[in-house]
Amino acid sequence: QVQLVESGGGLLQAGGSLRLSCAASGRAFSDYAMAWFRQAPGKEREFVAAISWSGRTTNYADSVKGRFTISRDNAKNTVYLQMNSLKPEDTAVYYCAADRGETSQSMAVSNTIDYWGQGTQVTVSS
Repeated sequence: QVQLVESGGGLLQAGGSLRLSCAASGRAFSDYAMAWFRQAPGKEREFVAAISWSGRTTNYADSVKGRFTISRDNAKNTVYLQMNSLKPEDTAVYYCAADRGETSQSMAVSNTIDYWGQGTQVTVSS
């Protein structure tokens, strides 16, 4: 069992930066690929970024490529999402996800992700 707790969300103006954190508790965090998804009001949840268990490979949605960076610290059981040049369309609830069997590529399209966090709100004003 893995518990995921996101933090770092908030309200900020367009062009600003924010770093989200996802702290994992439970066993063998380093065995899990990790990802961030988001869901805006009235929209379906969408993939944002993923990182392999080792941190060596990453994958990004086209909409955030070049602006967002996913990273992980296996010693701290934490995954991060650094978000720069934020836009109003980035406004959403951001969710952390973990899966032992997926890769950073396959997490983008998986329907069977093992664990989800409760989400943290990010609001970007224009």
